[in-house]
Amino acid sequence: MLSVQNALNNRRTTRAFKPDRIDRGRIMKVLEPALAAPSWANTQPWEIFVAAGEPLERIREGYGSMLRSCVPRNPDIAMPKEWPDACRMRMEALKSERTEVIAQTCRPGEGLPDLMQMNYKLFGAPIVVYLCMDRCLTPWSLFDLGAISQSIMLSAEEQGIGSAVAITLAAHPEILRRELRIPDDLSIVIGIALGLPDPDSPQNRFKSTRRRLEEVVRFAGV
Repeated sequence: MLSVQNALNNRRTTRAFKPDRIDRGRIMKVLEPALAAPSWANTQPWEIFVAAGEPLERIREGYGSMLRSCVPRNPDIAMPKEWPDACRMRMEALKSERTEVIAQTCRPGEGLPDLMQMNYKLFGAPIVVYLCMDRCLTPWSLFDLGAISQSIMLSAEEQGIGSAVAITLAAHPEILRRELRIPDDLSIVIGIALGLPDPDSPQNRFKSTRRRLEEVVRFAGV
């Protein structure tokens, strides 16, 4: 049995998936335990839509068209207009580190893969789980969706399934509503790609750095 600590330490963002199909029963084994996630006054505000097969391929094609046409991202949950300096620096470091890892494996004469194209191809995942909540809810309920997101990813880790949570997956809600029949009264909050990690991809050998405990935690009276 995989311990929680090992699941937390071993899980990393899978940015390249094998095309292998994941059947509904296995996805249910991932999602069902995650429903135990805590929420404000047990409101359980999440609604879950799972995309696979032909609907997911149409989403992938639609996203590709959006990228080629330079259509701006328009997620239901507004993205920050600016980032604090410390956050922005960590984002820039991540992009630089990912690019360096890819560059190390490129053959002579090959160009570097475009990171945004990878995102818009949904990392090649065979499954994407979309988490939604009622539009009347406030940002307080986003905390609850964050809790179930982590629960889904840790549950997937236990099942040997890789995951990637990314705002790009929810970048064009009009496409998602059309293909997944998501009603207008729900906000599409985030997408989580699931599947078997491609062991040959250098992206999957990369793990981003984390802040040290001493940098994050402030104790009082302990």
